[in-house]
Amino acid sequence: MIGINIAIRLNHDRRKKMSTTSQPVCKIVRQDSTFKGKQALTYVNGITAESVGATGICMHLLTMPPGARANAHLHEAHETAIYVLEGEAGMWYGENLREHLLVKKGEYHNIPPAKPHLPYKASDTPYTHELARTHPNEQESVVPLPELDDLH
Repeated sequence: MIGINIAIRLNHDRRKKMSTTSQPVCKIVRQDSTFKGKQALTYVNGITAESVGATGICMHLLTMPPGARANAHLHEAHETAIYVLEGEAGMWYGENLREHLLVKKGEYHNIPPAKPHLPYKASDTPYTHELARTHPNEQESVVPLPELDDLH
């Protein structure tokens, strides 16, 4: 019986060692640092390839102060999903930024890949949203569109 218990324990220890070296691990990311993106907005660091080793998604928190405005840009190879936690903001988008939307607390909106857009915060109320993108490197496929910056 002792031999069987030792064999079971050795097998369990071997599987445990294999699983900890070959499996991704769960991680917590604290909201203690920010970065300024190519879009000219300041993001709270979240889930990325750099922070947790993500391979297919990134997720950040963005608060836009009154009067904030991004640079016109597109995300060449990934989609963006946004959920508004607080406030209201606008976004010009599409060819020559001809289309417009307003998004407010409790609403979701998406930005398809390669869709030019320019988000802004016109009112004096706080605005915060959580965003997720289908690329783990947040800034990897951001393409600035300076030729569109002065259209609005």
